[in-house]
Amino acid sequence: MSAKRFPEEFKIQAVKQVTDKGHSVASVAERLKRLMMARL
Repeated sequence: MSAKRFPEEFKIQAVKQVTDKGHSVASVAERLKRLMMARL
């Protein structure tokens, strides 16, 4: 089983949503999960 790799910019933007915009980690994770599922 291999881990999914995400581009550096993707990770930076996810962290900025938490640190700069004040979103919770859980809410950012849920939104990113929905985005990833929509792209499948």
